[in-house]
Amino acid sequence: MLLEAAGIKKVFGKLTALDGAALTVGENEFHGLIGPNGSGKSTLMKCIAGAEVPTQGKVSFVNADITAFTPTERARAGMSLKFQITSVLPSLTLYDNILLALQAQSSLVDLVFSRTRRLLHDQVMTMLTQFRLADRAFEAAAALSHGQQQWLEIAMALAGKPKLLLLDEPTGGMSLEERRVTGELLQPIKQHCSLVIVEHDLDFIRDICDRLTVLDQGKVLASGTVSEIQANTSVQEIYLRRA
Repeated sequence: MLLEAAGIKKVFGKLTALDGAALTVGENEFHGLIGPNGSGKSTLMKCIAGAEVPTQGKVSFVNADITAFTPTERARAGMSLKFQITSVLPSLTLYDNILLALQAQSSLVDLVFSRTRRLLHDQVMTMLTQFRLADRAFEAAAALSHGQQQWLEIAMALAGKPKLLLLDEPTGGMSLEERRVTGELLQPIKQHCSLVIVEHDLDFIRDICDRLTVLDQGKVLASGTVSEIQANTSVQEIYLRRA
């Protein structure tokens, strides 16, 4: 198992955001995390990524206990996260945004002697091509549409060749066409990277995910294949009716 979060509890003062939540993800698996607003999806994602420390429970990644790891240590272990709000550098070109993401993996010696721009050129262009942005490589990122900025940031999150990519509502604010393209752009990464995705667009998440976990009031309501979740009466009554 690539990722296993077990018995995750997260308390904020008098609020229990997560109460024994669990999530398992295998290699080359796309796993969707869904549930009503306030069900604890983003909190669980942050506990997995290290942005929040669980009050109780354990997170294992590639058979190692990473519960106490910092986000940086988790990134080094092969985990990458993209939150809802884009964090691209708008004044820089698309090319330089990708270059900086790739340079984060380079040695200090290469950076000091300015070797990386030339050495990484082909990788930068390959990633921009993969996300249909190569024709705008030398434009400022600020000129992109919201959806294209999301694609650029996903490309940046993949620069370190992670084993697991965490995406928190990547299609928020996108047009229907941008959502469709986003699904197409994500599919090829399954060959080398698993995915956990929080998403409100049920049609989108059903189309790309192998398995789904449904949260409700901080607890796991159901987990299984897409068809199993669709047939689950508890999900139909408690989640789909409230979505």
